[in-house]
Amino acid sequence: MNPYARKSLKWNGWGWNNTHYDFGGSEASFWPFLKAELGCENLSPSPPVALNELNLPPSGLSETLLAELDTTLTPAQCCTDAYERVFHARGRSFADLLDLRHGQLGLLPDAVLYPERAEQVAALLALARREKLALIPFGGGSSVVGGVNPPQQQTAHQAVLTLDLSRMKRLLKLDPVSLTATFEAGIYGPQLENILQARGFSLGHTPQSFEFSTLGGWIAARGAGDRSNRYGKMENLLVAARVLTPAGEWRTWELPASAAGPDLKHLIAGSEGLFGVITEATVRIHPLPVARHHTGFLFHSFAEGVEALRQLAQSAHPPAMLRLSDEAETHFLFCFRQKPGKASASAKVLKKMLAWRGLAQHPALLLLGLEGDHSEVWPVLPLLTASCVRSGGFPLGSKAGESWSQSRYSTPYLRDTLMDQGIGVETLETATTWSRLLPLYEAVKTTLQTAIDQQLAAPQRGFVMTHVSHCYPEGASLYFTFAWPMSQTWAERQAQYQAIKNAACETLAAHEATLSHHHGLGAAHAPWLAREKGPLGKAVLQAIKAEVDPEGLMNPGKWF
Repeated sequence: MNPYARKSLKWNGWGWNNTHYDFGGSEASFWPFLKAELGCENLSPSPPVALNELNLPPSGLSETLLAELDTTLTPAQCCTDAYERVFHARGRSFADLLDLRHGQLGLLPDAVLYPERAEQVAALLALARREKLALIPFGGGSSVVGGVNPPQQQTAHQAVLTLDLSRMKRLLKLDPVSLTATFEAGIYGPQLENILQARGFSLGHTPQSFEFSTLGGWIAARGAGDRSNRYGKMENLLVAARVLTPAGEWRTWELPASAAGPDLKHLIAGSEGLFGVITEATVRIHPLPVARHHTGFLFHSFAEGVEALRQLAQSAHPPAMLRLSDEAETHFLFCFRQKPGKASASAKVLKKMLAWRGLAQHPALLLLGLEGDHSEVWPVLPLLTASCVRSGGFPLGSKAGESWSQSRYSTPYLRDTLMDQGIGVETLETATTWSRLLPLYEAVKTTLQTAIDQQLAAPQRGFVMTHVSHCYPEGASLYFTFAWPMSQTWAERQAQYQAIKNAACETLAAHEATLSHHHGLGAAHAPWLAREKGPLGKAVLQAIKAEVDPEGLMNPGKWF
C-alpha cells in the first residue's frame, strides 16, 4: 500500500489513522499537572463528529466539466467523495481542526485532483483559465495559517479545485559533483530522504511536520527544519524551481549565485501557491553526516540561556541544532516525562541538583546538536560545552538531547488528545534581532496570557510556554505554545481563539517582528501583511500576482 494513500491519514487530526500520542507511562502525572496549570478541576471531554455525520454541500462541478476533468486526467485522479473533499478542506491549525471536529466547514473544494506529471498540471491550468476555476495547490496539508483552505465566501469562480501533488514524487536528477538534486515537488519528507540517503546524501531539512509534509510545501511556506543552523531554511536550500502559472511556465536556472537583478527564486520561496504550482525543484544536498551528537544544559533563566545562544550562533562553530526552552516549557518537559511511582523521587533529585548548582526551581533547558564529519563534531563539542558553562550552563549530558530527538515527530499527536478533553492548543512563531528578542518575548508572552485569561472565568487560566529553535548571527526565532480550557460551542471556541490570535499579531506588528518565521502567511496573517511589507511592498506583490495570474485563479483568499 502507498504509505501516503490519503485514506490512511486522519481527516480531522494529525497523522496516521489509529495512531495516538504515546505518553510512555507519564500520563498519570501529565493530567494533574495540566489541570493545575489551567485551573481546571475537571476536564470536559469533547469528541469530534464522525465523517458520516457531516452535512456537506454537493460538488458544484457540472457533469460536462467533470467529464472533461476525467479526460484531462483519468477518473481515478479526479475525486469528489466526502473524505477527499473534507480532508483537503482544511490545513492543521487549531482553527482548522476546530472546524473539522465540529463539522463546520462551509465551502469545500468541489473536486480533488491528483496530477501525476507536469504536463497534466499545465493542462489543468489551461482548463482553469478557460472555465474560470480556482486552483489550490496542496502538498501534505500541514499548513497552520489557512494556506490550503478554500475561500469561505462565494467568488466569481465556477468551481474550486484542489490540486494534490502527492503523486508527483520522482527524483528527476542527482548531480553528485554540484551536490544538487531535482525532485518533483509532491514528494514527502521521508521518501525524499530515503532516496537521497540510499545514495549517500541528505537534504538536512527535517521540520516537525517532516513525516506529513512535502518538498513543494516546504518551499511554498519558506519552511525551517530543526537543523537550519547548519543547513539553512528552505529558501537557502532552494537552487532552482519550475513553476507552472496561468500565464505560462516560470523556470529559474540552476546557478550558485547571480547579480542579474533580484534573485527571482526568492519570489517562489514563500509564494504559497498564489503565483502558480511548483512542479519541481532543485535543492542543495549534503553528504550524509558520519557523526552526530546531542547534549543539554540547564541555565538559571531564559535570559541567561538567550545570551548563551547568541554567543553560540555568533561563534566560529555554530551547532547544527539549538533549542532553548523558557522556564515554563522546561517545567512542562520535566513534569511531562515523569513516570508513575518515580515522580516524587525524580522531583526530589531534581530539586537537590538545582539547589546544589544554585539554579532556580524552574530553570531553562538548552538542547544542542552537532553533526557532520568527525572533525566537525568531536573537537568542537568541548569548545561549545565550555562556552555554555562560561555562560552559566549546567551540563546534562546526551540523554536530554537524545530524548527530544527521538520523540519530536510524535508531539503533534498530543494536540488531538488535548482537544478530545476540551483543551485548546495552538502555536505562534516569529523572529527578531538579538537586541530586541527578550523585550519581544516578554511582550508576546504577556499578551497571550492576558488575552487568554480575558476569555476565561477564574480560576481557569491559560498556559504559555516558549522556545527558541532557529538562530542566526543577527537574531533568532521565538516559538510560543499556548493552551487554554475551551468554551462549549464551536462559535464560542472560534471567537476565543481569534481574540487571542489577533492580540498576539498586533503585538508582533507593534514590535516590528515578523508575522511568520517558517509557517507562511496564508489567510490567517493576511490582515497584517501591509504592516510588515509596507503599502508599497504589498503593491509589488499584488503586481506580480496580477502578471502571472491575471484572473486570480491561484489559491484565492490568501494574503490580499
